[in-house]
Amino acid sequence: MNDFRNNPYYELFSKQSINQYAVGNRSYKERLKTLNKLQQAIEVTYRTQIQDALQKDLGKPVVETELTEIYAIIGDIKFAKQNLHRWMRKQNVDTPMSLLGSSSYIKYEPKGVCLIISPWNFPFNLTFGPLVSAIAAGNTVIIKPSEMTPNSSHLMAKIVADVFTEDEVAVLQGEVDVSTQLLKLPFNHIFFTGSPNVGKVVMKAASEHLASVTLELGGKSPTLIDKTANIDKAAKKIMWAKFLNCGQICVSPDYVLIDASVKTQFIDSCKKWLQTFYNDNPKASDSYGRIVTDKHFERLSSYLNNAKALDAKFEVGGQTDSASKYIEPTIISDLKPEAKLLEDEIFGPILPIVTYDSLDMAVAYINSKPRPLALYIYSKSKTNTNTILNNTRAGGTCINNSVLHYTNHNLPFGGVNNSGIGKSHGFYGFQAFSNERSVMKQHTFGVTELLFPPYTGFKEKLARLTIKWF
Repeated sequence: MNDFRNNPYYELFSKQSINQYAVGNRSYKERLKTLNKLQQAIEVTYRTQIQDALQKDLGKPVVETELTEIYAIIGDIKFAKQNLHRWMRKQNVDTPMSLLGSSSYIKYEPKGVCLIISPWNFPFNLTFGPLVSAIAAGNTVIIKPSEMTPNSSHLMAKIVADVFTEDEVAVLQGEVDVSTQLLKLPFNHIFFTGSPNVGKVVMKAASEHLASVTLELGGKSPTLIDKTANIDKAAKKIMWAKFLNCGQICVSPDYVLIDASVKTQFIDSCKKWLQTFYNDNPKASDSYGRIVTDKHFERLSSYLNNAKALDAKFEVGGQTDSASKYIEPTIISDLKPEAKLLEDEIFGPILPIVTYDSLDMAVAYINSKPRPLALYIYSKSKTNTNTILNNTRAGGTCINNSVLHYTNHNLPFGGVNNSGIGKSHGFYGFQAFSNERSVMKQHTFGVTELLFPPYTGFKEKLARLTIKWF
């Protein structure tokens, strides 16, 4: 048996492990009370401080903070509160005639001690969103937020300490070494949001303890536009979705795949909407953010340099400023297949345009890459839409819109294969942090007892009848 006592976080883990059954046995009303405390902290007590932290870490405008961080968390909490009583109830299921005299049901029980490793791009939303699901399901939780957004991480630690005791929920700040040590502990469930490469590390670590995982990853989410689409409306929605949070979104449109006949019209509309959103100088706009770190700025700048070296066409933007980690909203066409922008997930304010001549060609292009977290379709053609849906695979899809499927709590959110494992949000988040425990209760004499040994000719005939009729 592994000895974890030398692990620097074993004491905290042990406290939560001991407390997990007390937390797990909390009633609906007690869980509701906890959710209300968290809601009060986010919505009222720390609201202004959240806005300030995100401005410092990401240059995030207040409106974006309200919509994509605070509103998102409060929406998660309200939805959980409205449905928690139903989620917690035992779910009765049918029992076959062969088990006459018994009844069956599913009990959603907490998985136990959980680890949430959250990212930097929406630090509050993507930390407290999974936490809401974990609390609703009755778990204890250790949270490791990103070191890339230190102001947000520090504030989250303060909020959690204000709302919870450390044997319920605790935040551990620090660099990658903190995550490395935490992943050595035998958590019952790990919820990770980040890149596919790090997701593989998390999954490998989880396998050592056979811990279940939810991996919210990413990938190159395509946006397909056919010639039947309303091009101007498509451009408006795509420009908003792509440059929200300075393009640093896991479900951001990573590249546009467009019918060659409407490419010019689309780019002209994009230029118009970018000017409307951010004026002639996005750098001076209060509505446009910044890149999170120098490292990510350099990575994105290298993509731009690679595109220039391959003689790609810069339709819009391309200007950068390392001092403020600013990259202008940029649209690039005529990229060669080997361009870095067409190989790696961009995660920044750069949008490549790829043209196609037939829908089959477009579908083949999408399927030549790993399965994405999101796939967006802009089309008025039901036939074209169904062709794309039926012949591609993705975690989620919006038709004639982008990103907004994330906001529907009734839809499961998550990827497939390279873009993720497991689902979250609403009931699906509650389910991710729960074990669906099957329970069968025998009330009276069970007919299967007639088939217990010793086996006789009569019991052989009875077994055949059971197979035939039940």
